[in-house]
Amino acid sequence: MLQAVKYDSEVKTAAFGERTITIKNLTPVLPPKERETRKREIEQRLFDVFSKYANGRRG
Repeated sequence: MLQAVKYDSEVKTAAFGERTITIKNLTPVLPPKERETRKREIEQRLFDVFSKYANGRRG
């Protein structure tokens, strides 16, 4: 059975010219072990992407 994931919500409002923009950030609430596992996965994928493009740079 799948458990419903709960989210922490953060709302920010910013003025952009004459407009007001509202940004809602949702962060999943995870057990510490799963949070660390996901963090490591994200860090590894980001490292792979940045390494790929950094190696292609010349001069």
